[in-house]
Amino acid sequence: MPEVVDPRSEVWSAMGWDGNDSLMAADMHFDRIQRHAEILGIDIPHDFVIKVYSMLDDVEKPGEANPSSDQAPFLIAAGIRKNGEIFVNPYVISTYPEDSLSAISLTAPNWNQPVRGTKHADWEPHREARKIAIENGADIALLFENGNLVDGDRCAPLLLDHDGVAYHPKHSDGALDSVTIEQIRLGLESSGIPVRSAKITLNMILRSSEMIVCGSGMGIRAIGTIDGRKIGDAKGKLFHSAHESWLYRINNAWMNLEEWREANEN
Repeated sequence: MPEVVDPRSEVWSAMGWDGNDSLMAADMHFDRIQRHAEILGIDIPHDFVIKVYSMLDDVEKPGEANPSSDQAPFLIAAGIRKNGEIFVNPYVISTYPEDSLSAISLTAPNWNQPVRGTKHADWEPHREARKIAIENGADIALLFENGNLVDGDRCAPLLLDHDGVAYHPKHSDGALDSVTIEQIRLGLESSGIPVRSAKITLNMILRSSEMIVCGSGMGIRAIGTIDGRKIGDAKGKLFHSAHESWLYRINNAWMNLEEWREANEN
């Protein structure tokens, strides 16, 4: 039988790592860790961020750096367990094709409050969903609960409806509050695409103008189909605006410890 994991036993976030001393959007990721830790009842020591950065000195690169200009070189999962143990785990990042990705719909894992919508310890169902997608010839899984889209397997979904608004699943319905969406929000809205949360059904996806998924590792990727059914324009205004915003972030959002300190003093 699989090991039973208490989801409230740790909190963490995955962020881009340059392979040296800098993390991408570190301020936003550490802020989310703090928010979710409070929800899960996990104490965050005052020097948590300093300890994470100091641990980077001893982290070995897990393999070859990702060479893509729109992806981070590596990924770091940084967090803390309920017993106070701080962890920093490095990962290589897969390179994605230029073509749009295919998705399948799967049932979302169901967690009770206050776990829903947090980056908690029991993330294996999300990893398993990605494996199931690949085994079925797709690239990613989109996770549904009672007919509503909750999340991507290891990414955040965002669709452009015919009203010109980009919608993502509601955090109050169990979706993770995506750091990547927050990073590109200003760029999208500056290009004339408002970003809002909503209840999203499969029919809404199929009628949408286009759909993307995004994450700290994968960056911005267009979704072309779900369950073999075509979704709008695979690389339209939403994709190009989001991708441009992400490129700006990936070139300008890196923070070493001193830069994180400066950002938090302002």
